[in-house]
Amino acid sequence: MLNRDMRIAILTLAKNKVKIRQIARELGIGRKTVKRVLLSGEQDVPRQVRLEQLTPHLQMVRDLFESCEGNRVRVHEELHARKINIAYTTLTDFCRRNDIGVKPKVRTGHYHFDPGQEMQHDTSPHKIVIGDQSQRTLQCASLVLCYSRMIYTQVFERWTRLECRHFLSEALQFFGGSCQQCMIDNSSVVIAHGSGASAQPATEMEALGDRFGFKFIAHAVGDANRSARVERPFHYIENNFYVGRQFTDLPDLNTQLLQWCHKANGRIKRHLHASPIQLFAAEKTALRPLPLYIPPIYALHNRRVTSDGYISLHNNRYSVSEKLIGRMVEVREKRDEIEIYDGPHLSSVHERRSPGTGKRFTLPEHRRQGQFSENTHNRPERKLLAGASNELAELIKRLDKHHGRRLVRPLRHLYRIYLDYPLPAINAAVEAALRYGLLDLFRIEKMILRELSGQYFLLPESEDHPDESETENE
Repeated sequence: MLNRDMRIAILTLAKNKVKIRQIARELGIGRKTVKRVLLSGEQDVPRQVRLEQLTPHLQMVRDLFESCEGNRVRVHEELHARKINIAYTTLTDFCRRNDIGVKPKVRTGHYHFDPGQEMQHDTSPHKIVIGDQSQRTLQCASLVLCYSRMIYTQVFERWTRLECRHFLSEALQFFGGSCQQCMIDNSSVVIAHGSGASAQPATEMEALGDRFGFKFIAHAVGDANRSARVERPFHYIENNFYVGRQFTDLPDLNTQLLQWCHKANGRIKRHLHASPIQLFAAEKTALRPLPLYIPPIYALHNRRVTSDGYISLHNNRYSVSEKLIGRMVEVREKRDEIEIYDGPHLSSVHERRSPGTGKRFTLPEHRRQGQFSENTHNRPERKLLAGASNELAELIKRLDKHHGRRLVRPLRHLYRIYLDYPLPAINAAVEAALRYGLLDLFRIEKMILRELSGQYFLLPESEDHPDESETENE
């Protein structure tokens, strides 16, 4: 097929009254080809329109694509059921040319940033194997300076405003300053309400920005290309950093990740013709300087100390001095520590545990001798009850498995029952309770009373008390 330049040459020579035979000889083409171009009189190459098998069934294909919920394999099967036999590749090519199930391509655009103008922050869930554990989903947080592409990233077990403030504070100290603005997505961790241009950061996040001299801005919903500086490195981290590395625990992972950041910032980038650390030398002077004093970051909670000397935080229980039982205390939740204050005075410091364990954590100075760790196997009540009958021995065994080290109170309750009621009635009630897996001693005591009713606690007849009957008659 002749291109546009050749067609223009033919039309120009014919306009100058050059004969067809001479035009064909000069251009090295056939005379019939010259005649076709002269008959069309068009400079542009005509588009070839080929008949397709599915062209008459275009509307049917559109309807099937909608009814089959975008599944082209089902569309292909339905066409065969209607005696329209085509190859699957023919169907996919036909759908592509007619924009059936194809998202239109949109220009991504190009963003230019001056030194110190903008930094971008985002998180991404990554599946990581730590130690001998199975694969876990952790949150990888990253902050990137848009001009130099300097990156700082860390991994967190969970992602809340506390972790976000800790990360941003550490990242800005790593860079030695902050840009004028920080581009984020519309995550509720940072944004209190609104989205895009109308997004309003949460109070504590806005206070963090004021402390370091930057403002949070959010891109429009779905416009991920606006934060491409921070979105793109996540793929690089997943396919470069995690591969072939082993981590003993989360601190070890973050230590290795920080070393990887130093190496990544020192590598030459082809499209920049320089490394991020080289560009950072020019950007560092444009950054907002760090404040003279950076206060510690924590989340503040108010808790009342329970009667057993603990405060509850995120379904974990932390011990407190028994002098504070029943009083309100101030709990400061940091990244790695839990600080408990009695007014302005620091009372105790705990290691911050993973939320939701449902366990108690007791400091050595809060554990009294014998408290919560008393060996109930040596108690005389247990030895006496276990030797009294097989039913009581089995009940104690199950109570021990259920209550663990808090068996003292149930053991005392059972011993009181043993002293108050006859052993045969106790054995009968305990045997019935064990058959149904019942361990509630109050209900077992009611069963014993039901067993004893009519045997030991007979109610007097009315004729045995004439005084009462006479009183009633009066």
